Amino acid sequence: MLLLATLLRQIYDEVQILPYSGPKLTEVLALSATSELSYLTKLTALHEKLGLAASLLKDAKLGLCKQPLCAEAQRLVSVGDDVFGRPQQLAPAAAQAWMQIQKEASKQGITLQLVSAYRSIDYQAEIIARKLSAGEALSDILKVSAAPGFSEHHTGNAVDVTTEGVEVLDEAFDETECFRWLLAYAGKFGFVLTYPRDNPFGIAYEPWHWCYRPGSV
Repeated sequence: MLLLATLLRQIYDEVQILPYSGPKLTEVLALSATSELSYLTKLTALHEKLGLAASLLKDAKLGLCKQPLCAEAQRLVSVGDDVFGRPQQLAPAAAQAWMQIQKEASKQGITLQLVSAYRSIDYQAEIIARKLSAGEALSDILKVSAAPGFSEHHTGNAVDVTTEGVEVLDEAFDETECFRWLLAYAGKFGFVLTYPRDNPFGIAYEPWHWCYRPGSV
């Protein structure tokens, strides 16, 4: 226990948790020192359970991890159900932008559908655990699913989207009129494509994943 406490203290001292790598939205609040340590403690436990390297959290601060740590959104609002009928939530500013872009897409004859929005670190861990149980290698999983604490979905600013006539979360989405429309108009609503081909994060190409980052557009 003493060793674990020392490790957690080291991680807390060296790792800066980013509420969001884009603009500092009031809806995504910075963590206090106490809650930040608690968050890291929970992440450490989840990573250990999934078999993730203990050095992953420390590497984030040292620049050896390609993705920044993301804190969970402190405020969330409903954005309705996704294509599977599951209720979804986003941070307030992102939710407003999502409603606006979906409305504009509809006005222009584009069907823009929601597949996934906010995810907690626990839910992210469940996704990876299910894939591990299905026999997938952890190294392969991390190419398509971020480790808990590293997903933009935690911030409440990221959405996975789809349209009619295409499988969800499939690269074929980039052949649709909806994707071409997003490339042309998403920036006007503050959304950017986080994982284009050959992205610096080491994540596979995801034409369906867009994040609300108005300051970087």
